[in-house]
Amino acid sequence: MIPAETISGTAPEIENVNVADFGAMPSPEEIHARVPLSEHAARVVLGGRAALRDILDRKDPRLFAVVGPCSIHDPVAGRDYARRLKALGDETSDVLLLVMRIYFEKPRTTTGWKGFINDPDMDDSFKIAKGMELARAFLRDVAEMGLPAGTEALDPISPQYLGDLVSWTAIGARTSESQTHRELASGLSTPVGFKNGTNGDVGVAVNAILSASGPHSFLGINGEGRSAIVRTRGNRYGHIVLRGGDGRPNYDTVSMRIAERALKKAGLPANIVVDCSHANSYKNPELQPLVLSDVMNQIRYGNTSVVGLMIESNLVGGNQPIPRNPALLRYGCSVTDACVDWETTEKMLREAAEALREHRRVA
Repeated sequence: MIPAETISGTAPEIENVNVADFGAMPSPEEIHARVPLSEHAARVVLGGRAALRDILDRKDPRLFAVVGPCSIHDPVAGRDYARRLKALGDETSDVLLLVMRIYFEKPRTTTGWKGFINDPDMDDSFKIAKGMELARAFLRDVAEMGLPAGTEALDPISPQYLGDLVSWTAIGARTSESQTHRELASGLSTPVGFKNGTNGDVGVAVNAILSASGPHSFLGINGEGRSAIVRTRGNRYGHIVLRGGDGRPNYDTVSMRIAERALKKAGLPANIVVDCSHANSYKNPELQPLVLSDVMNQIRYGNTSVVGLMIESNLVGGNQPIPRNPALLRYGCSVTDACVDWETTEKMLREAAEALREHRRVA
């Protein structure tokens, strides 16, 4: 039994036993003031959200495609990529709505680089305040180019810092079952794609869509950075993202029908996004074009549930390890999952656009 005088004294630690430090973090309002949202950028963000909602509501016959690097680590290369994607988006805008994939946070099975916000200098210095401000500046610059952005909501606090610059949000396979992320999604201002579980279970995503569609109350922060009780209205633009699982694809016609039935049974619209990467391509970027081609064939033969696509793409194909000296990194090459290169990306999207145009002509 612990003596009462020991409990009431200051000798032993009772809380924060394993916390080394509490570092100061600027509030969302402070970061917003340093990197303000212009009227033009706001129109791009809102226009992207409206177009995505219209696609999900079947008011817009186009498909949307969330395309870009597995993760952003070099803002210069990222802006280079964004300019190219904007030009390609303008070229294919009659049948495709291109949204740039801008992921700053990376979930880890064990350890590894956790992303640009967590460690922007890629040297384990973990300058999170710097990373958050640079991430916001990058999103702003992409919006200024006229390109809507899609990102993953991994940290439940980050949307207060960045959410006004995002048009589409993903909840990842590891977090679709998380109550915290379902509650977060219920208050987000964007349509939200929930990925099926890492084992391929679509029920996890269906339940997440249902949960996020209703109102929730939970602990969060406000613009001043103070703890707050967040009360949400619910988000009715949740949809499923098929990304495969347990090393097996789930974009084939049988898997698609299973997902459609699960959505129908839950009383949800049959809105399906196919992730051409991850388990659907066995994490082999060379297979992403085959996945996309298969999905286009399904649409050609009558599939009406596919509303969107995801492609992991970068300027240079493949991926690379993070060297001790970040200056040695290869320009435009992923440091996380391997990606298709820009030339392949152009070919994939142009062929998909032509397939959709042909489908319209004969429909």
